[in-house]
Amino acid sequence: MRRKNNLLMMLGLSALSLFLFSCNDQNSPEQQSEAIIRKHTVRFTEPPKRIPNRNSVDAPLLGNGFTGVALAGPPEAQTFYVARNDFWRLKSALDESYPLVLGKIELSIPALEGASYLVEQQLYDATTTARFTKDNQSVSYKTYVSATEDLLVVELEMDGEGSIEGHVNLSLPGEKEIINKPPLERVFPDEREVGITKEGVLYLWRAFEDSVDIPTKAAMALRMDQSSDGSFVLEPGKPVRMVCAFSSNFKSNDCVSDVIGRASDCSSSHLKEVEKHHQEWWKDYWQKSFVSIPDSVIEKQYYLSLYGTASCSRDKDFPPSIFGTWITRERPNWNGDYHLNYNHMAPYYGLYSSNRIEQADPYYMPMLALISRGNYYSEKVTGIPDGILLPVGAGPLGIETTRRSPFMDTYFKGWFEEKLVEDEGFFMGQKSNSAYAVVNMSMQFYRTWDKAYTRKVYPFVKGVAAFWEKYLTLEGDRYVIYNDAIHEGTVGTMNPILSLGLVRMVMQTVSDMSIFLGVDDDKREQWAFITNHIFGYPLQERNGKTVFRYTEKGTDWWDGNTLGIQHIYPAGQIGLNSDPEMLKIAHNTVDEMQRWLDFNGSNSFFPAAVRIGYDPDSILVHLNAYSRHTYPNGFQLDNPHGIENWSTVPNTINEMLCMGHQDIVRVFPVWPREKDASFHQIRVEGAFLVSGELKNGEVASLAIFSEQGRPLSLLNPWKHKKVRMKVWQSDRLLEEKELEGEIFHMETLPGASYSFIVSN
Repeated sequence: MRRKNNLLMMLGLSALSLFLFSCNDQNSPEQQSEAIIRKHTVRFTEPPKRIPNRNSVDAPLLGNGFTGVALAGPPEAQTFYVARNDFWRLKSALDESYPLVLGKIELSIPALEGASYLVEQQLYDATTTARFTKDNQSVSYKTYVSATEDLLVVELEMDGEGSIEGHVNLSLPGEKEIINKPPLERVFPDEREVGITKEGVLYLWRAFEDSVDIPTKAAMALRMDQSSDGSFVLEPGKPVRMVCAFSSNFKSNDCVSDVIGRASDCSSSHLKEVEKHHQEWWKDYWQKSFVSIPDSVIEKQYYLSLYGTASCSRDKDFPPSIFGTWITRERPNWNGDYHLNYNHMAPYYGLYSSNRIEQADPYYMPMLALISRGNYYSEKVTGIPDGILLPVGAGPLGIETTRRSPFMDTYFKGWFEEKLVEDEGFFMGQKSNSAYAVVNMSMQFYRTWDKAYTRKVYPFVKGVAAFWEKYLTLEGDRYVIYNDAIHEGTVGTMNPILSLGLVRMVMQTVSDMSIFLGVDDDKREQWAFITNHIFGYPLQERNGKTVFRYTEKGTDWWDGNTLGIQHIYPAGQIGLNSDPEMLKIAHNTVDEMQRWLDFNGSNSFFPAAVRIGYDPDSILVHLNAYSRHTYPNGFQLDNPHGIENWSTVPNTINEMLCMGHQDIVRVFPVWPREKDASFHQIRVEGAFLVSGELKNGEVASLAIFSEQGRPLSLLNPWKHKKVRMKVWQSDRLLEEKELEGEIFHMETLPGASYSFIVSN
């Protein structure tokens, strides 16, 4: 059945694409995506300076969603830092669990000392090239991490006269990579080995098997052409290739033997197939959805962000850490964990609308693994059985990275005095972490209406709803929230605005999921009652304007972060269809906050501004500045946070071009009409893939593919003009008719494509 549905989807999308590209005389989606993305080359003209580092680095980044490689060092001493999403020290205790450096590939070519430096990355086929020139000799290499096999391939070449000698070596992390500043920064012993086989394959492995909750081990092995010890000679016209294989105990029963075998067996013919499949994977990735806009700075950051998330997020059980897969120093800041008061959620915001569900899927697995721990805290801390209440720190496979331990009791006594720790959990006064965890589950649910996915996450969503059912206090005809915190450490505040928005989102999501799955119909009345009776948003006056207040009692305002608008986004509780007075207050708040370049919250501030219809020219000016405020790899300048900032540009642009919020699909809703733009297969609520073009101030084409056959409400993009609609399925024209009115309400067929054009 699944294969049949997939075939119907492909045929439906084919019909949709044929309509779009025939009526606009454009190339195919494959040709168009390649033409757009190949315009954007990432260039590094000097060696990176922020590596190794405990947080985000400024280096060229490679990866396949499982293994990450960061390039460092001058021409004569290139260093490839290697880490994996599934290589952590796994122990539920404060500061004892974090992602690790696996090792380094050290490429030494002494003759290149003082050479020029140029590294370029082609986003379309995820290939990186380097060229180092000194006098009349140049050394270049092409490298990529295979998207379909866990391999790094490097091909070295030389131009000029004579020859150049070099050496490659595998090394374990050393003094530069491992922090040893006791007592607060402890080093935990590992097991490790570096060696070379009799066939000349270099290998290393690291393992953490003692005093941990879950043993981990990872390995890498490297083979250099025509070398038995890592030494090589480069001559003109004679390329030299090296291949490095990666694995872990979660992917292989014997990861050391596995990587040695795969490195040894990489023949030229096999590597040609590896590169071919690598390029095909990335070609398919870019076709899933793409945009074309007239601002090249923003457009480049859009695709650089999607390149980064594809390079670090595909391992379902092991999502990337705060800094992605590019861990270059232990311990990373915040232990590189899945921080649950926004950091773990934010990197994925733009993936749902960008139709990259494979990259978004890893988000929720650690949350499901924490259900039993959430049940424990719900009952232990608040006396609520069957609820889910989570602290701030999480890791993979149910690990709790901030759990109370003797180390916490000894060195962080102030946390207990400030009531930041409850039972064994580090909450910092916040009750909202679990509700925040539902945000992404809700986004994926409403954009896919995938029953198998919904069954997986429903127990978590239901458990969070169960907690808030009992935790809310009914006073008269309204529910209120006591003893919560809007910001970390603001213990005991009443009605934090974020929690108010999140609870509404949870209740609506759990109710819709239960209807979709046909379960728990006896609970829906209570969920609806809570949604309709929870306290509205607290308000205040600032500079003569009514704006949102951060809490009803407690913190009124905060000069950093964006929690004052996160009930708008990501909680999704205010939009273009909201009460005009509420929208005016939201506009006032955005004007007052001006958090476009925020240390934490730009990823929510920009899309919140779009959701309320803020001036699109202003949004684009700020987004251009945001896109310029980066290192060449796309990480934000002087911001220690990592991959969470890659959601900002794709998410903002997608919402500006196509918004499916509050049960209405709108095209170009918050976009300057004088700026030509187009988009292909933006995914919106209702499981619709929308494609459209704006040209000369008018919508030139619009097509919608219905994955699941959900009801569609489409705001007429030509205002009150009559519109001609055609319905296609499996390349067959099923229906053609004329529509008129402000909003088109219709039932759709699963796997059908709907094209719209203004009637003559």
